[in-house]
Amino acid sequence: MSLVLIRKTSAVGVQEGWVPLISANLFYSSADQVTVHFINRDGERFTATAKEGESLLEVVVNQNLAIDGFGACEGTLACSTCHLIFEKDAFQKLDAISDEELDMLDLAYGLTETSRLGCQVCVKKSMDGLTVRVPVDVSDIRRQLEVGKQSKQ
Repeated sequence: MSLVLIRKTSAVGVQEGWVPLISANLFYSSADQVTVHFINRDGERFTATAKEGESLLEVVVNQNLAIDGFGACEGTLACSTCHLIFEKDAFQKLDAISDEELDMLDLAYGLTETSRLGCQVCVKKSMDGLTVRVPVDVSDIRRQLEVGKQSKQ
């Protein structure tokens, strides 16, 4: 939970100070929320409530979904552990994919024509009810690079 802080000042003699206002989560109404379903590697289904503008990686993290190793690089496009597989009709409605995301997806296991990285897909109201699958295998390029460094020593 995050807090919004405001600084109170007044010419009427109220002392200055930092006062917690309210939780930032209270600024979101149910109209801003979207339901997203994740199917885990073992077939387990998780349903999460997402806020418009959140990445799918943020949804997994913020909702504390039990998806092992998901988003290891915390959304910096340095791994492919947030690899998700979309249904074809949902995939076609997503924003264009960047060259950087394509480069990272090339390193992902189980790549499909409808693969995207969860850190690069932001939730929109039109995604309400979306279902995405987490591939069975995961590739973390950062670990592969570490193994490569060790073998050269």
